[in-house]
Amino acid sequence: MCALLAVFAPPSIHTQVIHMNSVPKTSADSLKLLVFIGTVRESTPPRPARLGLRVARACEQWFQQREIDIQMVDPLDIPMDRVFKPHFSYAKQKAPAALDSLAQKIESADGFVMVSPEYNHAMSPALADLLNHFGSSLFAYKPSAIVTYSAGQWGGARAAVNMRTFLSELGCLPVSAMVHVPHADRVFESSGRFVDDGQAQAWNGYIGRTLEQLIWWATAARLQRGSDAVIAPGPMTQAPYERDAPQSGE
Repeated sequence: MCALLAVFAPPSIHTQVIHMNSVPKTSADSLKLLVFIGTVRESTPPRPARLGLRVARACEQWFQQREIDIQMVDPLDIPMDRVFKPHFSYAKQKAPAALDSLAQKIESADGFVMVSPEYNHAMSPALADLLNHFGSSLFAYKPSAIVTYSAGQWGGARAAVNMRTFLSELGCLPVSAMVHVPHADRVFESSGRFVDDGQAQAWNGYIGRTLEQLIWWATAARLQRGSDAVIAPGPMTQAPYERDAPQSGE
């Protein structure tokens, strides 16, 4: 029996029903995912490598073992002007090459892993600054996964609360499961491999719960975006008042 998916649209647009067997086929191994590293700290003695890079590499290796196309986004590789100017504020074809290249990667991606430490109970300023350079239309209708870490016992869990609202507003809604890694330097080597191989299965299961949810939602969202029958509300493109509720008398 063919599964049916009802798509809800504004009153001025007729609701449509999509036959799932008419939607282009896709699978997890065709997904393109980005892992954002939320730190620009080179290292902190006595640790020889950035903790965030260790955690990001662990996520990268998890995906690679499943033959999923995964790319790392490191803010250290992207030169930024001291005066903030987002990618969408530049005239067409006038944006810096590094910003333009990343914008294209974000637009072509199917989902995102956001790796962040905790700063004052909030997400990394480096990650927030990088993401703020791009419009929500590039992230829209694609899921994200929150991965936080710390050198202490809390694993960045409080930053994750802040990240949920930030990423939801950006348009890449986080999946429900999250990853929190306390004492990350005791869990991962600089290569992203586990310090204790005896704990590898437990950690892979814990991390996998979140990343498998990301794969599920990214695959579903890609099916929706690839169907001409699906109507997606457009992003705000001109002015903030486009989001305003109707005023009395209008």
